[in-house]
Amino acid sequence: MSRPYDSMDPKVMDDDMLKAAVGEQGPQEEAGQLAKQEGILFKDVLSLQLDFQNILRIDNLWQFENLQKLQLNNNIIERIEGLENLTHLVWLDLSFNNIEAIEGLDTLVNLEDLSLSNNRISKMDSLDALVKLQVLSLGNNQISNIMNVIYLRRFPCLRTLSLSGNPIAEAEEYKMFIYAYLPDLVYLDFRHIDEQVKEMAKIKHQYSIDELKHREAQMQARLEAEKAQQEKLAEHKMAFIDHLDGSFLFDSMYSEDVEGNKLSYLPGVGELLETYKDKFVIICLNIFEYGLKQQEKRKAELDTFNECIQEAIQENQNQGKLKVAKFEEKHLLNVNAIREESELPNIEKKLIECSDDITELFNMLMTLEMQLVEQLEETINIFERNITDLVGLFIENVQSLMAQCRDLENHHHEKLLEITINTLEKILKGEMDEDLPDDVRALFVDKDTIVNAVGASHDIHLLKIDNREDELVTGINSWCAQLLDKIHKDEIMRNRKRVKEINQYIDHMQSELDNLECGDIID
Repeated sequence: MSRPYDSMDPKVMDDDMLKAAVGEQGPQEEAGQLAKQEGILFKDVLSLQLDFQNILRIDNLWQFENLQKLQLNNNIIERIEGLENLTHLVWLDLSFNNIEAIEGLDTLVNLEDLSLSNNRISKMDSLDALVKLQVLSLGNNQISNIMNVIYLRRFPCLRTLSLSGNPIAEAEEYKMFIYAYLPDLVYLDFRHIDEQVKEMAKIKHQYSIDELKHREAQMQARLEAEKAQQEKLAEHKMAFIDHLDGSFLFDSMYSEDVEGNKLSYLPGVGELLETYKDKFVIICLNIFEYGLKQQEKRKAELDTFNECIQEAIQENQNQGKLKVAKFEEKHLLNVNAIREESELPNIEKKLIECSDDITELFNMLMTLEMQLVEQLEETINIFERNITDLVGLFIENVQSLMAQCRDLENHHHEKLLEITINTLEKILKGEMDEDLPDDVRALFVDKDTIVNAVGASHDIHLLKIDNREDELVTGINSWCAQLLDKIHKDEIMRNRKRVKEINQYIDHMQSELDNLECGDIID
């Protein structure tokens, strides 16, 4: 059963409580020593024990980003919350609380052992993210539907399960049902499962399990198909040609075109539309195929650029390391010589020589960095020209193909207008043999009405084509601009970081040299 409210007032999980808890873990642990120091780094704590604290609400744990083990048992917690940053958590104990629903665990993908026993939970769900779950304790809760067990089949690593003390544990078929539907379990309710009994349970429930496996296979196939489709769509979006591998654009032109859909009932329009659609979709497919090829070219260009950048940086770093190694070898000999020297003038002379060597090293390293900056700047400029040319060519050709779509639409519009005018003349002369729907016939009251209807349809189609073209052009231009901006910013940050590293190293060497006091050396 869950823990009743304590007579004491609920406590707040603040920094004082957390510092005290970390400190009480014991002097043998690094965390315990850290707790006694001012400015403790909670991110270094791997295990935290907060049981029997009369805690009502989980809070302030975001700082424990590397925590692996957390004990919150025997409190008065009502909701699972505030754990989203504890992504390294492996072991979590929330037993003996007042929790009614499983929630707030979506980010704990590394959790292996979860205890929620002695709470008020009535349903097993919301554990999907716990793909590594091995041990699940849900004893003494309010789970009454035995079918909840089937939900646990999605956890391939689950080996230990505790459900005793729940209403479902009172069912006659409780154990045999679990043995059959969770065949990989090793322990149930703290007892090892006999393999012979497990086999008997499997045989007894064979028919139902086979049906369930069939449904699971179908569901898995659907999920995999959906995932593949989403991955494809993401790939197409990266190429800015999503939904151009079929009739989506054409269909969207008519999805909001009320007048156009009415006019499709006119004699001859059906065949006209079919021909129009076939030609329109072929152009869309040409854009799509061309877009994929251009995406490959842009990717290859970017990969080549990144390789060149990394090679240049690596080569420059290797040269720098050689110069530093050569300097340190000489510097060490000079420092040892200074320590062994007894004459003050000689010591001062050698100190000046060491200082000159440090300055020379600084100049060499900074020269190397300036050479690298120039080399990378040239490489970036070449890449910028190449990628801009690729993007420009892509846009130019896509716009040409989109123009073909507009030409098709204009041709279709002319033909449709011709058919509607002829239809109007037939209706006015009483020569119309075909029976038209009332809403279609209502368009043929006069020439202006029908011309306006055909024109409105035409405008909608052109707008859809224009919008899709604008979306594509804006998308790839934005991608190109953001990419180049990031490349330039990354280079600025790399340069600043490198210059800072050089200065810090030189300052360190000079500081060490300055600390060599002549009096101490002579003594």
